[in-house]
Amino acid sequence: MVTAKPAAGGGRWVEISPERLRGWLDGFYGRHQGADEDGLVLTGASNGDQATLHPPPGLDGATDVDTLLTGLATPPRIGLLLARKGAVAAGIADGTTITASKVERFHVHGRTAAGGWSQQRYARRRDNQADAVAGKAADIAERVLLPEAGGLAALVCGGDRGLLDAILEDRRLAPLAALRHPRLLEVAEPRLAVLEEAAVAARKVRIHLVP
Repeated sequence: MVTAKPAAGGGRWVEISPERLRGWLDGFYGRHQGADEDGLVLTGASNGDQATLHPPPGLDGATDVDTLLTGLATPPRIGLLLARKGAVAAGIADGTTITASKVERFHVHGRTAAGGWSQQRYARRRDNQADAVAGKAADIAERVLLPEAGGLAALVCGGDRGLLDAILEDRRLAPLAALRHPRLLEVAEPRLAVLEEAAVAARKVRIHLVP
């Protein structure tokens, strides 16, 4: 599957499944009457259009197209940590298969329309609940992900960046924090189906096309 969206600063981002990358590359070469390769940057021969390939998490060591294609054929083992609102999901993905997982939902009070002391009280309660959620989520990550940290190529996170930051600030999770990939997946409220979708999304190759 191929998805595209505008890129900040110009051009557009394309996300493509590993199985479709060879076909996409053939199409790029065909449309541009060939192309020059410089590492992971392709420049069309006919008009200078550029395509910069960004390897998926766990394959950051790929520095040219052939190495990237070889790596995609044997997908790395990655950890997934998703957090949004009152739910968290942690899992281990071998390719697109989730081999271990835990999903949990938490009750978090919504905002109150009251003002003054009552509003401040609810704000404090909400902050305390957020801290408690981060702590419980860290417990889940410790149980599911930490024992496997030595065999993971990367940790891919999705959802609420602030909550994920709070979870990974837990000292117990330092080995996981060190594996955290900069890509942040956009996900719905975590559940098992969302975790499975994240495993597929994390494997996609991102390509920056200009123009």
